[in-house]
Parts: sequence; structure tokens; C-alpha cells
Amino acid sequence: MKKIINSTQAPKAIGPYSQAVEDGGFIFTSGVLPVDPVTGEIFGGDIKVQTELVLKNMENILKAAGAQMKHVVKTTVYMTDLTGFAEMNLVYSSFFKENPPARTTIQVAALPKGSSIEIEAIVRK
Repeated sequence: MKKIINSTQAPKAIGPYSQAVEDGGFIFTSGVLPVDPVTGEIFGGDIKVQTELVLKNMENILKAAGAQMKHVVKTTVYMTDLTGFAEMNLVYSSFFKENPPARTTIQVAALPKGSSIEIEAIVRK
């Protein structure tokens, strides 16, 4: 049975979608942006700062679902400029220290709200 996951500690959806959905023992997050959960505004700064906020927002969404980052099995990272890949990777690795999930990283032309990065995840509870 599909269960909608929402956290007040992460940015509200900016469209007709849920922060995450749980079904069949898996949690599927929507793309998470570096948006301040309080103001709803995109957080400026370099790719390291934006990556950290994205992953903190993701942690809060997973917490609302009763899961943790260690339960993430796959992520997809969307970046507007892959020249920041090494910096993103440095921050990303601090959230996935042991047994990191499978990952795909893709450069895209643009992301919502002018973000430099967006990350989605598949999580096994």
C-alpha cells in the first residue's frame, strides 16, 4: 500500500508531487533541491554548500519515513556543471561513509529554481 512521506524539516514540494513515497518496503524520494526548509528559497553558495543542504534535506525526509541514509540503495545526481563533480563527491562521500549506494550522475541543462544540483534516492527500509 502506497504511503506518502512528508517532513516539515525539508522543503515543501514545489509542484503536484510528494517528498517521498513508500511502497513494498522501498522509499522513493522525489528530487531533492538545496532549498531552505524555512524560507522555501534556493540556498546560494558553491556546489559543496548546495550538496550538503540537499543531503541534509534528504536525511530529514528519510527520518520522517523511519529510515536513514545507510538504507539508501541507489541515487541519481543531477548537476548543471560536472566540473564541480569532485567537490560534490567530497561532500556526498561524507554522508555515505560505508557501503555507499549505487549512483548515476548526469549533467543537465537546468534544474528547478536555478539549483546547481538535485538528488533523488531509492531506499530499502
